Amino acid sequence: MSAPAGPWKVERLVLDTGESPVQAFLEGLTGEDRIDALALLKLLAQSGNALRMPHSKALSEGLFELRGRQVRIFYVFRPGHRIILLDGMVKKRGDIPPAVIKRVRRYQRDFEEAEARAAEE
Repeated sequence: MSAPAGPWKVERLVLDTGESPVQAFLEGLTGEDRIDALALLKLLAQSGNALRMPHSKALSEGLFELRGRQVRIFYVFRPGHRIILLDGMVKKRGDIPPAVIKRVRRYQRDFEEAEARAAEE
């Protein structure tokens, strides 16, 4: 069965400091990388959780990777057809560096904990 069609709301993670890692990443892109990232985000917004390889890859524990030629954008799905963009990187080698995975997982965990606390209030 395919995912229900519906609008996906793409949001960006904003840290307690007011900074958004993914926004800073996207603003720093130029040329083909920027074009690639914007096309991928449009595709993600249209397809949501129906997006598959080669454009989207599950990294386990609810974390996903949006995959362009060199651009990688990390995101999670949340209830209400919401997609939260966490961070991004320009891939320079075959795998994702462990430090990047660690940082993105921390963003994921912190976001999910904050969302759970807000729901309890």
